[in-house]
Amino acid sequence: MKNKEQLFLDSNDSLPKKRTRIKLSGTTKYTDYKIISFKKDTTYIDTTLTILKEYNYNFLRKDNFELLAFHNQGQTFNQLGYQFNNPTWLPNIGMQAKHFYYLETKDINYYEVPTPTTEILYRTGIEQGQVLETLFTLNFSKRFNAGIAYKGLRSLGNYRNSLTSHGNFRTVFSYNTKNKRYFLKGHLSSQDLFNTESGGLTSASLANFIADDSNFTDRGRLDVNLEGTDTKLEGKRFYFEHNYKLFSSKDSIQKQFTNLKIGHVFTNELKLYEFNQTTINTDFFGSTSASADVSEKVENRFIHNQLFLEFNSRYVLGTFRVQSNITNYSYGYNAVLNTNTTVITDPKLKGSAVSFGADWKATIKNFQLTTEAHISPGTGRLSGSTFYSQAKYQKDSLFTAKGSISLNSKSPNFNTILFQSAYDKYNWQNNNFKNTNTRNIHVGMDTKWLQASADITNIENYTYFDMDSKPQQAAENITYLKIKASNEFTVGKFALNNTFLFQKASTGSAVFKVPSFVTRNTLYYSSFLFKGNPLFLQTGITFKYFSKYNANALDPLLNEFRLQNTTEIGYPTVDFFINAQIRRTRIYFKIENVTSDYTEKNYFSAPNYPYRDFTIRFGLVWNWFI
Repeated sequence: MKNKEQLFLDSNDSLPKKRTRIKLSGTTKYTDYKIISFKKDTTYIDTTLTILKEYNYNFLRKDNFELLAFHNQGQTFNQLGYQFNNPTWLPNIGMQAKHFYYLETKDINYYEVPTPTTEILYRTGIEQGQVLETLFTLNFSKRFNAGIAYKGLRSLGNYRNSLTSHGNFRTVFSYNTKNKRYFLKGHLSSQDLFNTESGGLTSASLANFIADDSNFTDRGRLDVNLEGTDTKLEGKRFYFEHNYKLFSSKDSIQKQFTNLKIGHVFTNELKLYEFNQTTINTDFFGSTSASADVSEKVENRFIHNQLFLEFNSRYVLGTFRVQSNITNYSYGYNAVLNTNTTVITDPKLKGSAVSFGADWKATIKNFQLTTEAHISPGTGRLSGSTFYSQAKYQKDSLFTAKGSISLNSKSPNFNTILFQSAYDKYNWQNNNFKNTNTRNIHVGMDTKWLQASADITNIENYTYFDMDSKPQQAAENITYLKIKASNEFTVGKFALNNTFLFQKASTGSAVFKVPSFVTRNTLYYSSFLFKGNPLFLQTGITFKYFSKYNANALDPLLNEFRLQNTTEIGYPTVDFFINAQIRRTRIYFKIENVTSDYTEKNYFSAPNYPYRDFTIRFGLVWNWFI
């Protein structure tokens, strides 16, 4: 490889967003190392160190500003904010508390690299644990890329029965023929997300925690509600998309149409959720006829085929695609699990649906227009529709404005329709549930000085879990306003990065609960050190606060959040960090919840689940290019 020194910051770089300069040598450019998203947006492998990298350095690998983490890495998150401007038309298996770490089809990236490329992330866990994520990708030729990645986590946690053990494996490939008329891409993924479930602290332990009893500074001495209980979400998926250009650029017919393609998309995905318990607990979950171990499994399979025709035309000002889809689904159990109840008439939901859709992408001077529509007619579980349209105006690299509207109608998740358990109250079959209808208007702007957005969302037939963990549909519509803004002030080598969120449910607030205000403010210092600038240092303090609200409680059997009206949470946290970059290696050192030893013990992730105490974490991200 000719350029062994590519992809690191130039010494003159002061780290403003979108203006990073890269020092290169040889013939390879940093723009040759491409990351291609599911929607075919292209970014580049970035080995720089910025404040955004600090926010993204977590197990999710993305900014979790609107999420409230539980104390152990790999546990779930409570919601501090919601997004409704990315609609889908297919219902999911449910168990949403498990899905934060599950990689869906849209989360898988593809690559194009001139030389073999590797990335390794390492991060310490909480009490006897660590995270390791590896990616290796290479192009066997300019037209054929393959990659393999694995993310593994095992972390014991400070509290009893809070072990997490996760594995996410995926392999990706893409291929283009020499004449570029045939294209193929796809991936295989296998994921298992395992957690032991504590049910939170008991009433006595909760009182000891809040009182800051010195006998319980070792959190492992605090009693929890559940023993011998664990859950697991497994998923296996095979996905591929291929298309063929019916007319190449040399064909005379392209006076009317260019790049006319016919294509096919295939997805086969199986998800399996398990709840296992060796110690029956009727005080926590209610009555049951089970006298021995509880082992419950529910399975969900989707097989999806799509045929599409895509073309460019001067008459449509861009690219237009029409599609037809055939989807088969099967969700449920092999038999009725609980004979104490008679509410289950059929332990399995299954069926198929035919649907149609179209999407259009165009660029007109400084405007980029995108419209997507999909409809699944009929009365089955997959009946519904989506419509999304966005207009984006970009004057230059310093100013962007956009607006979008989305309309979505789809069935609630399957576990709200049908669920079974050995515990009596966790059995239902809601065949009368209606589609949830969501309407969202989004506007946003991105300038050199400010990034801001506003959303107004209306939700009809909002589906939730009540205080008894039973699924319900709201009688009134939810009206949700969300305003978010962020900016950064820089003075010399110091910077203050701020993100503010204001939100309010003007109707339906009894079942749709969010904190009114969330803020994150980071004061940090950035500079190169030593002669020749071999090390770039970034250090600072992050303050985060959210106002008090009746946060949803976690139900560990369902792995869903339910309503509760007895406990308010809302508090500030302070984190201190020192990050450094040496060539293509970023090193991260962080002290979380610095002030926890001196403040009131009121920090919780959900009722009965304390947030983490004073914790020291470190790790690194290392890229190399052979």
